[in-house]
Amino acid sequence: MNNFLDIAIEQSELSIAKGGGPFGAVIIRNNEIIAVAHNTVTIDNDPTAHAEINAIRIASQKLNTFDLHDCEIYSSCEPCPMCLSAIYWAKIPVVYFANTKNDAAYIGFSDNFIYEELNLPPEKRKLKMVKLNEPKALEVFQMWQKSPNQTKY
Repeated sequence: MNNFLDIAIEQSELSIAKGGGPFGAVIIRNNEIIAVAHNTVTIDNDPTAHAEINAIRIASQKLNTFDLHDCEIYSSCEPCPMCLSAIYWAKIPVVYFANTKNDAAYIGFSDNFIYEELNLPPEKRKLKMVKLNEPKALEVFQMWQKSPNQTKY
């Protein structure tokens, strides 16, 4: 077994012991551990506190950057849609994982409804989404386009 994956799995066990979900993650750069984290959703009462999100937050703070293109992430489970999106936003190019999303669904962590919802137009989703017309919002986007201080991400 891979040492980094072993650590992610150990984190998932630690999470269970602390009352969290069975998920752990490790972010490495140049074969060095940058961040180690586990799921703290129920511990922190934060629905976004998945292991991968927590690890990305730690790594970004430690490296003082939002761009983790030179890192890799090891996860005890295939990332959910939120974590997968965060991994893309962080520009992490490789994800190694153990359990699959089907394994997670088997124990009650199914994300299939999210994948299905994302394929629907906003007006057909179960989550009510209402487009409001507010010209000021577009003005802010235009301000961003013209700003010399923008940092692309």
